[in-house]
Amino acid sequence: MRPQRDDGPGRDDGPARRDWRDVLTDATDLAVLGIALTLAALPVVTAAAAVGAASAAVHDRYSVGSWPPARESLTRYGRGLLPGAGVGVLAVAAFGLLAVDVAALAGGRVPGGAPLLLVTVAVAAALAGYAALVVVEVGRRGGRGWRDAARAAAGACRARPGTWAAAGGVSAVAALLAVLVTPVAVPILAGYVIAALHAVARRVVLTPVGQS
Repeated sequence: MRPQRDDGPGRDDGPARRDWRDVLTDATDLAVLGIALTLAALPVVTAAAAVGAASAAVHDRYSVGSWPPARESLTRYGRGLLPGAGVGVLAVAAFGLLAVDVAALAGGRVPGGAPLLLVTVAVAAALAGYAALVVVEVGRRGGRGWRDAARAAAGACRARPGTWAAAGGVSAVAALLAVLVTPVAVPILAGYVIAALHAVARRVVLTPVGQS
């Protein structure tokens, strides 16, 4: 007796496969996210709030499968303005100083040569990797909780040095691309960088998240 085939509409074919249109939609969404992030971060003191809200949006995209409503992202941004003001200024100042040091060493204006330049670049990459994990954890917390996120990221760096190194590598590549591409494309790059950081850290649960 021949088995019957069931080709009807009720057949379970598993999850739908993504095609090029889905990829294009995600790419467009990340580009728009990067532009919005850049505009929201322009006053500098709002940078942390903008990064936190963008990271939370990417976390929702990965975990829920859809982007949060614009109103929710604006709420997260406004809620993070005051707590993140000092964080943004401190981060910009720290990485600005490191960038000046690297440029001075690379240009030969500071003694130390190649060995000191390599050490400085390694320190900058390590700090960038740590900061990247902090950004991911803030996104997992709904765009706020920088102090707790900093502690959680420090624990993740000790427990998962490979993830720390990967996050630092993503940050280094992003910095290189920011220098190489046209300035108009830098805001677009920002959205892709946050998505890449979440992809790197996605399998690492830094802390139990009680907020969303």
